[in-house]
Amino acid sequence: MKVSVDRDLCEANGICVGIAPDVFELDDEDQLHILTAEVPDDRLGDVEDAVAQCPKAALKLL
Repeated sequence: MKVSVDRDLCEANGICVGIAPDVFELDDEDQLHILTAEVPDDRLGDVEDAVAQCPKAALKLL
């Protein structure tokens, strides 16, 4: 699976980074970056949690 971010919706709250810091990263300008093109199977549960907890619904699993 892949995860994507809608940059127009993302407010850089960082909840996803707290849940899966090996998949999500905020840079110095509060821009969210996805660190891996494909979500590893062993990280899928945490990424699903991050998607579900995003307060702006800016993350999607594809």
